[in-house]
Amino acid sequence: MSDEATYVCDACGEEIVIPVDPSEGSHQEFVEDCPVCCRPSVIHVDFLNDEVQVWAEPEQDYE
Repeated sequence: MSDEATYVCDACGEEIVIPVDPSEGSHQEFVEDCPVCCRPSVIHVDFLNDEVQVWAEPEQDYE
């Protein structure tokens, strides 16, 4: 399993690479600012067998 994964920023659409660590639990959730547009997203990381799934959603609604 790789120690990196990617997600797409909901605000700007950029693909973001983040480090992942399965020793922190099989389901992880944290807030991270996009390095491109600086908007915060809630990042979800799930470890399923030998795969990792990562997705993001806005921390708050933007108009």
